[in-house]
Amino acid sequence: MADKQFDTIIIGGGPGGLAATSSLAAHQRVLVVEKDLWGGTCPNRGCDPKKMLYGVVESRVQDQRYAKHGLQGAAQIDWPALMAFKRRYTDSVPAGTEKGLQSSGVTTVHGAAQFQDAHTITVGAVHYTAANIILATGAHAAKPDIPGAELLGTSTDFLDMDTLPQTMAFIGGGYVAVELANIAANAGATVHLIQHNQHLLRAFPEAYTQRLAQIMADRGIIFHWDTSVAQVSTAPAGITLHFTDGQSLTVTKAFSAMGRPANTTDMNLAEIGVETTKGGIVVNDHLQTAQSHIWAIGDAVAKKQPKLTPVASFEGRYVAGNILQTTTAPIQYPVVPHVVFASPELGQVGVTVAAAKQAPDRYTVEEQDLSHWYTYNRIQDKTARVTTVTDKTTKRLVGAVVLAVAGEELLNYLSILIHQQAPASVLQQWIPVYPSVASDLSYMYH
Repeated sequence: MADKQFDTIIIGGGPGGLAATSSLAAHQRVLVVEKDLWGGTCPNRGCDPKKMLYGVVESRVQDQRYAKHGLQGAAQIDWPALMAFKRRYTDSVPAGTEKGLQSSGVTTVHGAAQFQDAHTITVGAVHYTAANIILATGAHAAKPDIPGAELLGTSTDFLDMDTLPQTMAFIGGGYVAVELANIAANAGATVHLIQHNQHLLRAFPEAYTQRLAQIMADRGIIFHWDTSVAQVSTAPAGITLHFTDGQSLTVTKAFSAMGRPANTTDMNLAEIGVETTKGGIVVNDHLQTAQSHIWAIGDAVAKKQPKLTPVASFEGRYVAGNILQTTTAPIQYPVVPHVVFASPELGQVGVTVAAAKQAPDRYTVEEQDLSHWYTYNRIQDKTARVTTVTDKTTKRLVGAVVLAVAGEELLNYLSILIHQQAPASVLQQWIPVYPSVASDLSYMYH
């Protein structure tokens, strides 16, 4: 039987917990507890499989952009083959992750953890104790509190469909709804997106989200604005969504995409003095809970930073440094770029356009239409644009918004310039490949 006394217990075997484990394993006795799939949401049923599907459908969209420009005939999506492609990756993740942990000397336990006291958890009937505990429990897909909500699928169900439904609906206007609706529509389904107001992706500038919504509508996605679902029921052809205004919509399948609450229940956190809110676990600037030896990281935390996989990993490494006493300073996040993969990609980083416009004496906001630039004309991206935010005093780039094909590449370049606080003059000392996205940077930041 494995040793039940550990230096650190990590609850959650996703990216955040694994990053902490990687840093701690060579120095401590570490136990990792996972109640679901080893590896967490991202590689199993989140960003990794989603982008595999997105990559294939985006290739089809690019074929359409090249129509009448030398490419004849658009590729068709074979959904079962696409799903098999995804599963060849995801099916090996859990076992491979657990094997990797064990090979590094980490003890693994599968099951749900509950606190007995501030240093002790139980998994099943077995007690485990440790000096330090890291909560890396992640988040889960929410469903509306309405009759029939159990009939709705989630992103997990979408990413594991054997066949593509003819018609489907997504309830919500955030990342998940937009990205999955884009995949489904470009794969050939008739897609409805139901949003309670008239604004997608509330963290982004409305001018950009309106452009993206129009692009999606032109591609065939049907938007139901200012619409809320009051009830869900079965129907011969699938399920029916009953709206609060008395209208209804019947589709083959419908999915809830209404956010991802933190996994904080059923662990007895309140009983041991760990505070939680609607947004997740409350922590200080060292990611410690009210119990200083209990830390929380990743999507389980109530925080203003985006709840993204690389953020969770960054936090995991930071907490490990605190435990090993190689780090004592409060956590300092770098600028965090985030992207919606929606054909084209919408992303932003750093100081937001809204914040910049509220401080016109401090920031310069410049929007540029990129559609006629060589890079975007070459790939026939007729909606490409970028907005940069520059500090008027330092003349340095501090924020950006991108809407473009392969926008992630451009956003990463801009993020590096912001993170390094590099003046525009640095681009004059750099000779990138030409023509490329990189060779355009000096025109965007000057």
